Formats: sequence, C-alpha cells, structure tokens
Amino acid sequence: MAVRTFAAAFGLVFLLAGASGFIRGLSPEHAHPGMIVSSESRLALGLFPVNVLHNLVHLAFGVWGLVEARTVYGSVIYGKGVALIYGLLTALGLIPATNTAFGLVPIYGNDVWLHAVLAAVAAYFGYIHMRTVRSIPQA
Repeated sequence: MAVRTFAAAFGLVFLLAGASGFIRGLSPEHAHPGMIVSSESRLALGLFPVNVLHNLVHLAFGVWGLVEARTVYGSVIYGKGVALIYGLLTALGLIPATNTAFGLVPIYGNDVWLHAVLAAVAAYFGYIHMRTVRSIPQA
C-alpha cells in the first residue's frame, strides 16, 4: 500500500537527515541566534539549521516512521502525527519569538518551507489518501 511506502520512505529520509547532521563535511558550522543549547550548530546540507537535539528529533521521527510502516493503520497514524507536528513547527518557525523552539531547536529559515512541505505530504497520507482509495470501486 502507498501509505505504508510513505511511512517507510519518510522514516528512512528522517534517519538519513538525522545522521547527516552529525557529518561535518555535509554540515558546515553555523551560529544560531537566540539558542540556549550550547551544542554544535550546523547547516545540514548547507541549507537547514540544525543542532544535536534537532538531529536526535529527526532520528526519532525516522524510527517512528519505520516502526509504523509495518501496518496500514500505523502508517496512517504516523501521517496524521507528522502532519500535525510539522504543521505546528511551520507556524512556530514563522514567529520570531518561537523560531528556535524556545531556544532548544532551530526551526527558522529554510526549515520553515521544508516543514510545510513535509506537513502537506503527511497530511495527504494521514487524512486524504485512504478516503480516496476506499471511494474507488474495486474490480
């Protein structure tokens, strides 16, 4: 099913994103304004501001996606969860007072549009896709 493929693909991409944030050659150093966490700050792939906590969050979403990809129900729940959480992160990233998740994780700059795209794709698989599949007459 496509929804299980979505969860597995998102899980794998999140795992790769989380791991890439720790690789010095892929992630040049970057100073985060307003950050209270004194971990190494980097620009993942030279575009997305990350720190150690941000990378760990990506790894957690990756594991969650791969675990939920085992069932259609789990994949739909994963899609809904990712849509809601990343939709919230998109909104927080647009507000200057909250665009560092209260000083813990950078969610500004290129992260805003990336989070919006991730939320939209996840919303499709979490809320819309299964309704579309069920409304198609089976031959």
